[in-house]
Amino acid sequence: MKPLTAVIGAERAAGQGVFDVLDPSTGELLAQVARCGAEEVDHAVSAARDTFESTWRHTTAEHRSKLIRRLAEIVRREREALADLESHDTGKPISQARADADVAARYLDFYASAVETFHGESLPDLADGLVASTRLEPLGVTGHILPWNYPLQMVARSIAPALAVGNCSVVKPAEEAPLSILRLAELALEAGLPPGALNVVPGYGAEAGAALAGHTGVDHISFTGSVEVGTLVAKAAADNVVPVLMELGGKSPNIVFPDADLDRVLPVITKALLQNAGQTCSAGARLLVHQDIHEAVVTQLVERLRGIRIGAGFTDPDLGPLISAAQLDRVSGMVEEAAEYTKVVHGGTRHVSPDHPGGFYFPPTVFDEVDPGSRIAQEEVFGPVVAVTPFRDVTEAVEFTNGTEYGLIAGVWTQNLDVAHHMAREIRAGQVYLNAYGAGGGVELPFGGYKKSGYGREKGVEALRSYSQTKTVVLKIGQVQGQ
Repeated sequence: MKPLTAVIGAERAAGQGVFDVLDPSTGELLAQVARCGAEEVDHAVSAARDTFESTWRHTTAEHRSKLIRRLAEIVRREREALADLESHDTGKPISQARADADVAARYLDFYASAVETFHGESLPDLADGLVASTRLEPLGVTGHILPWNYPLQMVARSIAPALAVGNCSVVKPAEEAPLSILRLAELALEAGLPPGALNVVPGYGAEAGAALAGHTGVDHISFTGSVEVGTLVAKAAADNVVPVLMELGGKSPNIVFPDADLDRVLPVITKALLQNAGQTCSAGARLLVHQDIHEAVVTQLVERLRGIRIGAGFTDPDLGPLISAAQLDRVSGMVEEAAEYTKVVHGGTRHVSPDHPGGFYFPPTVFDEVDPGSRIAQEEVFGPVVAVTPFRDVTEAVEFTNGTEYGLIAGVWTQNLDVAHHMAREIRAGQVYLNAYGAGGGVELPFGGYKKSGYGREKGVEALRSYSQTKTVVLKIGQVQGQ
């Protein structure tokens, strides 16, 4: 098996050895990948800086737009191959992997278009004959430390706005799932992006990730991952006075009031639990249900879950495996602990696939009548596990919703517009859905958290501002003498 190399400028770097990437569906070796460290990160940052200063920062928005849009076309052309790679690398069902490829192309297209109307402002008629304008300029070299749950989507949503406004990027993919990101870097060169505009340095977080977060040549860091690692990244960046865009954890609720249409609610709740095996920061990990309909909702949810298919991602099941043996152990441990103090009404033990006994499978699990202050209601599990808590009224619904250290996304289900708008106003989260719920929502919707879910906003036009800086230019106009 030939190891996959890093992409640094126009070169392929072998790194300081290799690490293994396993197929979560089978537990078998999928690929060996270059293990990069501080030396490779330094080379990648230098390549990005050289391209930024010599070429990319001087290009027009129209030119950058054309190349990024061409990359989107290539991603669509390679949809099936990318989806197959993503499904084997992450274990997610192949239909979800295809959707991820489609969304990646959509991110590229969106920012290719948005940057052409991304301008500064004119501030005329100031005092003392001053006229001012603002310029929106790139930061320079942007570092992107990405997670393993949506590699292809995440890299596109992160690098598309960064490249569009004129930055050059260095990406450190998660060691569990780096394959589609490495492939995208190759496709970017095919699309005509100059070598050094997009560099990918795979490796372990403590080696390549730490080196990128603390590198003095990086002008901005984007991080998606856990609160614990995010804190370390922010501290490293702070030593260099570098801005950080943080998208961290979540314990996102669906809040169901007694007048909700359960025929609309239950399919969405089920999807929010199953999508990507629950390994989504905006997964519907909590279900807050009014006491009057609590029993009906739980009964119907469990009934839906009884018929789901669990299996290898490439067979396109309803629920694929978790990403790794370590993640399976973590989810199992949290579930076993919670089962000692609250009621399990579905799932709760590991699933062994008869076809792939080495895979990392865990069934959808429902805890009922969960104390809102308990660990299973407070901490992110990152698996197909939902904690159900009944509430009595609007006041208690708000209290339970805001009662964690996270604030990423929430869904409110009610036909009462007064209640809906009250909840939208009171919930401390970056996105609030009314009679809907999406794991992060569409490409156009700004996305980010309150509290320990992070800070800054990705997606939408706001992301262009996250990857640029404002320069104010002031002109003194002299008095016009008579003719």
